[in-house]
Amino acid sequence: MQPYQVNKRLEWIDAARGFAIFGIFMVNIGAFSAPYFLYGGAEDAWPAALDQFSLIFIDIFFQASFYTLFSILFGFGIQIQKDSLEKKHISPYGFFGRRLGALIVFGLIHAFAIWSGDILLTYGTIGFLLLLFLYSEDKILLGWAVGLLGISTVLLTGMQFAMRDFIDMHFTAQINQAYQTYRSGDFAAIFAQNAQDWQMSNGINGFIMFPFIFLPLFLFGMYLARKKWFHDPVRFTPILKKVWLISLLGFIVFKIGPYAFGNPSWFALMQDNIGGTASAVFYLTSITLLWQKRPAQKMLHLLAPIGKMALSNYLLQSIISVWLFYGFGLGLYGEIRPIQQIGLVVGIFCLQVAGSMIWLRYFRFGPVEWLWRSITYKKVQPIKR
Repeated sequence: MQPYQVNKRLEWIDAARGFAIFGIFMVNIGAFSAPYFLYGGAEDAWPAALDQFSLIFIDIFFQASFYTLFSILFGFGIQIQKDSLEKKHISPYGFFGRRLGALIVFGLIHAFAIWSGDILLTYGTIGFLLLLFLYSEDKILLGWAVGLLGISTVLLTGMQFAMRDFIDMHFTAQINQAYQTYRSGDFAAIFAQNAQDWQMSNGINGFIMFPFIFLPLFLFGMYLARKKWFHDPVRFTPILKKVWLISLLGFIVFKIGPYAFGNPSWFALMQDNIGGTASAVFYLTSITLLWQKRPAQKMLHLLAPIGKMALSNYLLQSIISVWLFYGFGLGLYGEIRPIQQIGLVVGIFCLQVAGSMIWLRYFRFGPVEWLWRSITYKKVQPIKR
C-alpha cells in the first residue's frame, strides 16, 4: 500500500485548508488568552468601541466558519483517500481505523497536556461514525447531512428560545479561578484547570451533540468530493458559481442577519450551524474560483504550504499560545484586548506561512503529518525531499 502522491494534490484545496487554519486561530486566540470565550462576559470585560467592533468582526467572519470549513475538508479528504484505496483494491476500514486511532491519540495529548480546546479528539471519534457511510449513495450522504444538522439545530434553537432568560449567564467564579490558575506557573494546577475547561466545553454532553454537528459536515465534504466539482473547477464553473451565490445568501441571512435584531444568544446555534456552514462553503467556493485567476492564484498560493502542514501548524499554534498566555511563559493571560488578538494572530500566521514554505523546501511533509502517515501505512515514510 502506497501513500497518495503529493503531486496529485488539489492546490486550491490546500489553500482553503490553510485559510481554515488561519480562521480557527482567529477564534481560538480568544479562548487561549482569556476565560470569556468559554464562560461568557467578553462584552462586559472589553467595553471599548474598538474592542466591541473586533468581537463582532470575529463573530461574523470567523466564529463557526472555519471549524466547519475544516470539517468539510476532512470529509472531502476521506473520500479522496477512499477512492485511491479502491483503485488498488484495498479495504479502507483498516486504513482509516489506524488513521483515526492515531488522531485520537494526538487529540488526547493535545487536549490534556496542552490545551482544552482541542478538536482532534472529536474528529477522531466522530470519524469512526463516518466509516458507516463509506459506501452509501450520494443522496443518502446528503440526506443524513441535512437531516442531522438541520433538525437538531431547529429543535435546539427552539429549546434555547424557551430558555432565553437563563442563557446569558456569566460564570464569575470560574472566570476568577481561570485567571488565578493560568497566570500562575503551577503546572499541576494548570493541567487540572485545563481538564476542567475541557469538561466544560466537551464532556459527555458534548459528545452526545457532536454527531449532530461534525458528522453532517464530514458527510457533506464526502458528497462534494464525489461530485468532483472542486476537482475540476474549470469544467464545473457554472455549478460552482451557483453554489457560491447560494452560500453567500446563507452567509448574509444566518451569519450577518442576526445582528439586525440584536444578535440574541438563543439564536447562536442557528447562526453557527447553518450560517457557519454557509460561510464555510462560501469561503471554499471563493478560493476555488479565485484560483483560476492568475493574480489571485499567486496570493492564494501562499496558503497552500500551511494547508499541507495543517495538523503541525494547528498544534504549533497551541504551543505558541500557551507559552504566550500562561504563567509558565510570558503570562499574558487576560492582558490582550480583542483588537490586539487580531494583530497577534496575523503576525504569528505570517511567520507560520514563511516557516511552512521553508520546511517544505527540504521535507515532503510536516513533522506531525509524517508521523501520522507512518502510523497509517505501518511503515516509516521518507520525509526528506
